[in-house]
Amino acid sequence: MKSAEINQYDVLVIGGGPAGMIAAGRAAERGAKVLLLEKNPSLGKKLLITGGGRCNITNNEPDVRKLLSMYKGNDKFLFSAFSQFSVTETLDFFHAHNLETTEEARKRMFPKTEKAESVWNTLVEYMKKGGVTVLCSSAVQSINHTEGHIESVTLSNNREIFANSFVLATGGKSRPETGSTGEGFDWLKELGHTIEEPNSALVPITINDAWVKTLQGVSLDSVKITLIQNEKKQFSSVGRILFTHFGLTGPTILNMSKFIGEILKYDQVFISLDILPQFDHGQLNQKLQDIFKREQNKKIKNSLGELFSSNIATVIIEKTMIDPDTACNSVTREQRLSIIETIKNLAMEVSGLLGSDKAIVTSGGVVLEEVDFKTMRSRLFPNLYLIGDILNIDRPSGGYSLQLCWTSGFVAGQSIEILNL
Repeated sequence: MKSAEINQYDVLVIGGGPAGMIAAGRAAERGAKVLLLEKNPSLGKKLLITGGGRCNITNNEPDVRKLLSMYKGNDKFLFSAFSQFSVTETLDFFHAHNLETTEEARKRMFPKTEKAESVWNTLVEYMKKGGVTVLCSSAVQSINHTEGHIESVTLSNNREIFANSFVLATGGKSRPETGSTGEGFDWLKELGHTIEEPNSALVPITINDAWVKTLQGVSLDSVKITLIQNEKKQFSSVGRILFTHFGLTGPTILNMSKFIGEILKYDQVFISLDILPQFDHGQLNQKLQDIFKREQNKKIKNSLGELFSSNIATVIIEKTMIDPDTACNSVTREQRLSIIETIKNLAMEVSGLLGSDKAIVTSGGVVLEEVDFKTMRSRLFPNLYLIGDILNIDRPSGGYSLQLCWTSGFVAGQSIEILNL
């Protein structure tokens, strides 16, 4: 039996992240009476730190099939949802709500303000305009159901709230300090859904070599990163990296991290950096000869600024064991070739991955066969919708995670049957 009528809603959304907010906003825009529950004191805690606080909204690939090729074999599931609301619709949505965007390298789209708060404000205003009721600091204790039908949720203060439809947008297990602690997976297991156990998907890499720490804060664009195990090349990619006090991060490293974690189970893994992949050995040899001839009286430590930063130059020279005060006109052929080899193969040993507390996203979640992607509806409970990181979908960094949130959230909000209209 239902409690007081004030507890009755058309739609109840659990989770106030990007997927939950856009789902709540779209359902309310269609006339539904919507309640959004968030266990944190405020909405969108993780959204505000994405992209280093700048918020990589999406990746500007309007071709749906090309976009879905980045979701690692899940395109057959996702095509139906993305055909309804993909990158073009996402950008149209934000532009229509007065959020200007700008495109950066690798088609990454950001708010023109370069502030995640601008995206947060847009979503909050969208919900407010639709009349969404938001309850923060409201942790759900349980999801109550009869066979094949969700009836209500019980909050940690024992208040029971009823609704006709429910949207689960609680996220995965990445960045638990933001509230993504995985209780949604526990509820889904209790409801009979199959859960692929989460593991860290996009995480920074820890490195054994002490010299890496001396480069903390240094970033390199368009370096070639090669993974080596048992003296064999396992994988390589070109992109941006950032040195940290523990090792390496940056988009390309994050996208490699799951694979690195998998092969680390078997043996040591080494990373080889080609700092200047645009030059082959012969071209780089000529480049160095030209620099050393032009700056023949300079010390070698001061002559490599044309190629890379002084921090990188210091490491290169130290690893070649050349006296940094050596004049350029005194550098021998063997020393020059040693510099070239170090630039083209700056090697380091991987010690491991940082834990899920540092993960950008985690893989794992409800298996996709149990979700109807035309509507984002659970195949076990017709009035339950599953969106965002609750789904078992691997994806790279670069705007793909938030696009999954926008797509799945909007499609759910669009598809929910509103009984009270």
